[in-house]
Amino acid sequence: MSMHFTVSELTRNLFHSLGLDHGRAPRPLNPEQNLLLECYLAGQIPDSAWSDYVFETPDLARHAEARRLSH
Repeated sequence: MSMHFTVSELTRNLFHSLGLDHGRAPRPLNPEQNLLLECYLAGQIPDSAWSDYVFETPDLARHAEARRLSH
């Protein structure tokens, strides 16, 4: 017997918040998300607002971390 299931976005967010998704590569950002990332890295978005964006789109945090490590 095999079980098949789809991991929902809510579950993915839970894995992210628990730090269990480290091995996953970030998905490409759309142009709006990329602009948001650029604004955050330039200091134009406060951390409190950024955490709201990251909660909605965890890949933003992965891209931000990757950019920090590459510079």
